[in-house]
Amino acid sequence: MKITDLLIKETMIMNLQAASKEAAIDELIASLAASGRINDPVLFKQKILEREAQSSTGIGGGIAMPHAKTRAVNEPTVVFAKSAAGVDFASLDEEPAKLFFMIAAPEGAGNMHMRTLAALSRLLIESEFIEALMNARTPDEVVALFDAKQAEAEAKAKAEEAASAGGTKPEAPERVIVGNPASQSFVVAVTACPTGIAHTFMAEDALKKKAKEMGVNIRVETNGSEGAQNVLTADEIARASGVIIAADKNVEMARFAGKPVLQRPVSDGIRKPEELITKAVKGEAPIYRSEGRGGDEAPAAKSGSVGSKIYKDLMNGISHMLPFVVGGGILLAISFLIEQTASVDNPIVKLLQTLGGGDGAFHFLIPILAGFIALSIGDRPALMPGMVGGFMALNSNAGFLGGLAAGFLAGYVVILLRKTFAGLPKTLDGLKPILLYPVFSLLITGGIMFYLFDPVFSWINEGLIDGLNHLGTGNAVLLGLILGGMMAIDMGGPFNKAAYTFAIGVFTSSGNTNGLMMAAVMAGGMVPPLAIALATTFFKHKFTETERKSGLTNYVLGLSFITEGAIPFAAADPLRVLTSCIIGSAVAGGLTQLWNLNVPAPHGGIFVAALSSNALLFILAVLIGSVISGLTLGLWKKPLKTG
Repeated sequence: MKITDLLIKETMIMNLQAASKEAAIDELIASLAASGRINDPVLFKQKILEREAQSSTGIGGGIAMPHAKTRAVNEPTVVFAKSAAGVDFASLDEEPAKLFFMIAAPEGAGNMHMRTLAALSRLLIESEFIEALMNARTPDEVVALFDAKQAEAEAKAKAEEAASAGGTKPEAPERVIVGNPASQSFVVAVTACPTGIAHTFMAEDALKKKAKEMGVNIRVETNGSEGAQNVLTADEIARASGVIIAADKNVEMARFAGKPVLQRPVSDGIRKPEELITKAVKGEAPIYRSEGRGGDEAPAAKSGSVGSKIYKDLMNGISHMLPFVVGGGILLAISFLIEQTASVDNPIVKLLQTLGGGDGAFHFLIPILAGFIALSIGDRPALMPGMVGGFMALNSNAGFLGGLAAGFLAGYVVILLRKTFAGLPKTLDGLKPILLYPVFSLLITGGIMFYLFDPVFSWINEGLIDGLNHLGTGNAVLLGLILGGMMAIDMGGPFNKAAYTFAIGVFTSSGNTNGLMMAAVMAGGMVPPLAIALATTFFKHKFTETERKSGLTNYVLGLSFITEGAIPFAAADPLRVLTSCIIGSAVAGGLTQLWNLNVPAPHGGIFVAALSSNALLFILAVLIGSVISGLTLGLWKKPLKTG
């Protein structure tokens, strides 16, 4: 495939008018949309901005390569644009960008398309070619330059193939070592960027080109969109004087244990290859110690802010918990629906409630959340104490807030242990991951959870129930407000449990007839997921694609009185989500008491609304509370970062 098959003349902008980064992105996207190359400009922009938030695609040298791979793309396309004045694109060299290549790749882009995009990226490290593009005045000139360059590359490849014919069969291309065969200097490198479309291959070629100039032998592994290519062998790693990791995403790191490893952003591989190669040749880099860590680590992520690091750790826990929320919640919702027309002892109902409920998927929500937060912080040794801490939070009614605390606690306990054991003799290194870390991390994390979290949350739970009992039902509306709001405070923690336990107590002591408090609790518990669903539907530009998809399932979970559907959102943005939900849940709970609604059922949500003394008013109370919370959250939440 020719590069110019992707560089469509009709989409080129030879005089970009934008004066800011976002305006430039908008102008490039508008060209894609006008030519029918994308089907959802909003989603495509969201993906572009998500990539920019990870690191600027303004690679320096006057070039910017914003790119995204998403279902919003109809056909693989590269939009070429020129700006005479230049645009501040937050480029790595702080210089304005004048040449733009916006890469639009569909989710199912074939290997040929991705290789063509990689070939295009590699051309953009050649200064003479860039200068020629700067001087091009028409789309035809741009196309001609790329056609000539690709023809030159193909002719060179054929010449090399002909030269080797009849001689010793050359090594397969992926095993070729670039540099000077007579040189004793040898380094290895790994390049990777989050989407694996452009920067990965630009860094690869920049390192190879500079190594050849310096007379240094180098082998470069790429972690692109097709996965790891040119994978380094154990022998090559052993022979190398140093390792260069130019990456903005996780790469396999355990294999480099004991080697000097230079960990830098992928942009440094493009713009600072000589510096990286020099340091690698001299072994001027920290010795990498795996110490039982997982195979993956994100080297460049370490340069981020404390806030971004905490957010990344949080997202790791939430993303792993989400399937349990969705899978378990939907099965529970189906069980509630079937239960209305079948007996409680129906085997299908029992199966679904076992799989989805407290004995199944929902039993793992908090341990998974805590475990994978800990894993993100302290790597593999932190997973076990994090999950145990989350399980202890679950059993102590600490809820997801206790699980969050357990995850961060376990992760940083492992980091502390690494520093504590750093001075031990090297002969004990093998014992650290299999004995020292598991025992001491579990002891410390579990001890803190047992002696601090458990009694504190139990005390809070008991105190809240006593307070509700003393409050009585004299002021029904006030009690409804409190019960409804408590259901949204911690979604499974002491406040939520106390409110539900109090309502169940009133319900069962009346012979399962007084469901006034159950109405307040059920309405309050239905609001958070419904509010999330509404916010993600009507404020799409403030939520990621994954959040919007998860938001849709919250319609089902909310209607089914499965409050846990809101936990991933509350964990990611507790201040805005919890505050918004508490307000709406309190209103819904108060309205049920104002209208004297009775729901004689402990669960079921919309499926038991018909049992209410007034089904329409009960639904209206839930709807009003959900709209209030959804609007509050949608208006309060910040738009997605623009990078």
